[in-house]
Amino acid sequence: MQVASARGIGPFAEPLALRRSGSKRANELWDEMADFMVESVFPAEETYERQRREAGDPHALPAVVEELKSEARKRGLWNLFLPSESGLSQFEYAAIAELSGWSLHLAPEAINGQAPDTGNMELLHLFGTDEQKSRWLEPLLDGVIRSAFAMTEPEVASSDATNIETRIQRDGDEYVINGHKWWASGAADARCSLLIVMGKTDPNADTHRQQSMVLVPVDTPGVTNVRSVPVFGHEDQHGHCEITFTDVRAPATNLLGEEGGGFAMAQARLGPGRIHHAMRALGAAERALLMMAHRVQARVAFGKPLAEQGMVQTQIAESRLALDQARQLCHEAAQVIDAEGNKAAAILVSMAKVAVPRAAISVIDAAIQAHGGAGVSDDTPLALMYGWHRAMRIFDGPDEVHLRSVARAELKRAVATAGVGHGRI
Repeated sequence: MQVASARGIGPFAEPLALRRSGSKRANELWDEMADFMVESVFPAEETYERQRREAGDPHALPAVVEELKSEARKRGLWNLFLPSESGLSQFEYAAIAELSGWSLHLAPEAINGQAPDTGNMELLHLFGTDEQKSRWLEPLLDGVIRSAFAMTEPEVASSDATNIETRIQRDGDEYVINGHKWWASGAADARCSLLIVMGKTDPNADTHRQQSMVLVPVDTPGVTNVRSVPVFGHEDQHGHCEITFTDVRAPATNLLGEEGGGFAMAQARLGPGRIHHAMRALGAAERALLMMAHRVQARVAFGKPLAEQGMVQTQIAESRLALDQARQLCHEAAQVIDAEGNKAAAILVSMAKVAVPRAAISVIDAAIQAHGGAGVSDDTPLALMYGWHRAMRIFDGPDEVHLRSVARAELKRAVATAGVGHGRI
């Protein structure tokens, strides 16, 4: 995609909310990230795809990724997702995460802000021992290894994380793990060194105290990486893997947090992560909207540019409304996380997790329609963008689970305000 640089921000709309409420440093980093996207990331996209094709291995790392990582570090665009490292609030980082979503396969990793590593680093930062942080967190923060989060299982409904069947049993100074996982994103990458495995240590405990997490090196005997699962026929470079654990032994010191704390830690991990996913999705949708606006002005049908067709204008306007409304939800959730913590923002996060993929899919779909046959081909990034953001309605909790949480909160609020605001029936 050709982009023109204006005031150093290229095709990006100025983030007014950040300008009004963010720190001077946050605004400077946003400008730096915008320049990085225009000057380095967008031009590297064709190189990335070419290097993937030439490698003959869908999971081989294109050299251009490490080049971008090196440049990002020089620009100060590194580990911005973690407040303890960057000094940024979640609200301030959200605007930068959105920029990275414009090039989902390159930009997040270039700034060491890629899933699932960010969530795993947050877990290690919050719950890891000094030894665990030294062995795993430091190299993750340095960008020299990658990791995967093994929670989802093929045999049970993963919309309810308490369903997991993988067993983690204490045996002296070790834990023995047996189970079957899939969608362990990142595990096909040769740099993946760590699996954070969630399983049941006590099936007889209270429902939300049965689960624990154990840190398992990928080369541990009994760990079998069965395959990488494509998403709508596309193999992501880092992969989404099916993994079996057969009598896998890990030292008891590899327990993350405390026994029975796995479910609570998973929720802590998913709070900021869901907002980061949502903001990246907004960035992708903004790119799709810009592509659509360019396309309809360049194409003529029935005697006039598509941009002059009322139906097309309506799609563009509806797209802008949908994205700006969804962004406001994300910003509000991020600000509540900053002010009051993840738990206080849980319902807002759920609302954003539903609203943003819906908006993104709608906008990307409209852009595909405007591009005609080019939109469903690999000649544009739109088809790939659509597939990933459709999957987003499932990962990190499907829409139905989040809607259930929102409805329960609303019903609880109604009970608490019984008799208030009622009119005559």
